[in-house]
This record gives sequence, C-alpha cells and structure tokens, in this order.
Amino acid sequence: MIAPDRPALEPPVSSRWIASLLRPAPDSSVADNLRRGKPAWADAVHLLWSGWVFFTPIFGTGYTLRWLWLTLLTYPVFLALYARLLLAPRHHGPRYALAMVAMGLSLLPWYPAGISYFIFGCVMLRVCRETGIWRYLVQLLVLNALFVGIALWVGYPWQLVVWIPSMGLIIGIIVNVESINKDRDAALQLSQEEVRRLAATAERERIGRDLHDLLGHTLSLITLKLELSRKLFDRDPEGSRREVTEAEAIARQALAEVRSAVTGIRASDLAAELASARLLLECQHVHLHYAPPPPMPPEVERGLSLVLREAATNIARHAQAHQAWIRFEQEGRSLLMEIRDDGRGGVQADGNGLGGMRERVTALHGTLVVQSVKGEGTCVTVRVPLPAATAAVAALPADLPAAPSLPAGGPA
Repeated sequence: MIAPDRPALEPPVSSRWIASLLRPAPDSSVADNLRRGKPAWADAVHLLWSGWVFFTPIFGTGYTLRWLWLTLLTYPVFLALYARLLLAPRHHGPRYALAMVAMGLSLLPWYPAGISYFIFGCVMLRVCRETGIWRYLVQLLVLNALFVGIALWVGYPWQLVVWIPSMGLIIGIIVNVESINKDRDAALQLSQEEVRRLAATAERERIGRDLHDLLGHTLSLITLKLELSRKLFDRDPEGSRREVTEAEAIARQALAEVRSAVTGIRASDLAAELASARLLLECQHVHLHYAPPPPMPPEVERGLSLVLREAATNIARHAQAHQAWIRFEQEGRSLLMEIRDDGRGGVQADGNGLGGMRERVTALHGTLVVQSVKGEGTCVTVRVPLPAATAAVAALPADLPAAPSLPAGGPA
C-alpha cells in the first residue's frame, strides 16, 4: 500500500513570530548595511558601549543584590529594543529609542547603571531616522534637560549631572555628523555609478547609430553590385568580374570603417571615469579641467581608468586643492597621462593608493612618476607603451586652462 501524503509540518506560531521579529524591514538599518555589502551585524559592535552597565557600580555603591536583579531584568529588554531598532522600519525606530530613554530615566532613583540606556536612546534617536541636525539637537536638549531635572530631584552629585548631558550631546553630535557624511558618500557613489552607466549607454547608442548608417549604405551597395554581376555573368563575363572586384573592395573598405567605428567605444570607460572624477571633485569644491580621452587599446584604457579613479580619490581626500588638470598626449609610441592639482603637495612616500597605481602601470609595462612639492601641488605622470598601429592623439586643447608647472626634481 502507498502511504497517504502527510501534510508538511508547520513551525509553531511562536517560532514564526520570532522569525518575523528578526526579519529586517526593507528600509531598516540592517537592510541598508546588507545593500552596501556590510555584514548584518555591523552595528552590533556599538553594544560594546553598554559595558558601562557592568562598570558603573565600581564608581558608586558597588555590586549589590538590587543591581544584580535590575540588570537581569532590564539588560535583556535593552538588547531587544536595540535589535528591534535596527531591524524595524525607520519610521518605527524612534519609538524604540524613546523606550530606551524612558527606561533609563525611570531607573535613575534605584539604578545609576541605567544612564547607559538613556545615552543609547539619545544617540539612536538620530541613527534610526533621517532627521535634520537642528531638529535632532532640539530633541537632544529636551531629553537632557529632562535628565538633569530628574537627576537633581533624585539627588545625584552635580558632577554627574553636568557630565552625562555633556557626554550625550557630544556623542550625539558626532554620530549625527558621521551619519550625514555616510549618507552623502552613499549619494555620491550612486551619482558616480549613474554617470558611468549613462556614459556607457550613450556610447552604445552612438556606436549603434554609426554602424547602422555605415552598414546600411555599404551592404545596399554590395547587394547592387552582386546583382549586377549575376546579370552580366553570361553575356559579359569581364563586366561581371569587374563588379565582383568592386564589391570586394567595398566590403574591405566597410570592414576597415567598422573597425574604426568600434575603436571609439574603447575610450568609453575612461570617458565615464573622467565624468565621475569631475563629479567627485566638484563635490569637494575642486574644479577639474580635462580633455576627451583618445582612442587606445582596451587593456591600456582599462588600466588608465583605474589609475585615474585612484588619483581623483586621492585629490578629493588629501590634496586640499582648488583645481585639477588631466591631459593626454602621445610621445612617439607611448601615451602620456598627466594628473595635476594645486593642493598642498608634500607627498614623501607611497601609500596604499599610490602603491596600487604603480602596480597597475607596471602591469601595462609603463612608468609612473610623482612630483609633489610642498605647497605647490602634486603631479602624477603615467607613460605606457602603445602598439605601432595606434593613431596619434591630440594634446590638451588650446581652450583648456593650462596647469601650473611644478619645479623639476620632486620626489618620484
């Protein structure tokens, strides 16, 4: 006999409820970390600050039975609130942060260690919701004024009454600024990716139009030549042979034109990288001057794109520049790419960025030279060999502002 199918066992209701609580909402902090490639538990490292719950008795009445029972009762609640704050939708986050604040304030008469819950709630109030800095500061001042009132009423020493609000304000402001910077970095990264995508899409559309116009006319002409050759085949063999020869010449010319048109797509990544570098530097108030990238072998173009990206990042982070220049020039059978800024200069040793740039240039069998005079900016010069068939490229256009020259003999 064949046993009847048994219905699949469903997990108990309690397990499904716990699983739903631990599932991050699409707009939660945990989901945001996962989208950025960070581990889901990245924000759990901040729980190390809750160690003050266990250290506070050292500076007060010591470890008592009351402290033990209140810790066993409240610390799991604090952990649950912290987890829900990170997993819940952002518009629900403030209720968990305010619950931490309320728990910390209500425990002040009997449990000084609960001050940590209060500080966590004040800080997480900004992390869990996109709030303007001034609105958050007002909220922070109101909550700390409430803490001062309760602490004075309970009879806390004045040193603690002054120290806790000050620490809460300082940590809250620092976290607020870090959150704003993180949001700006994320927006900038999205903008750079969008620039690269749009540049690649525009280049594909241009190549598609060029190939359509080129091949449409050429293939029509070849078809006419071959039809005429077929008609002349019996009565005029010489004329038929002549039409086939002309069709062959047209096909060869079309092949050369297609190769020339496709060569234009090789600089699309570098063009997108230049546009992205301008966007990055303009956000740092650095104006970038550059010429369009020339045609070049794809492996050279890819390598120079990565070098350019790292150089632009270094200028944005460290140079403190006002202007930057990028130019390309062919010198014999080598291509020169020069990236210059008018920043503080003074680069004495290779960091991770310059080291990676040297490795990429070395892989192209080229050289990289850095001139960095303190107070006069930095110039990165890259030279890579080109195949003999590569067409000559133009130097910096005449209407592009010239970069200031650096004295020779800077550190390489």
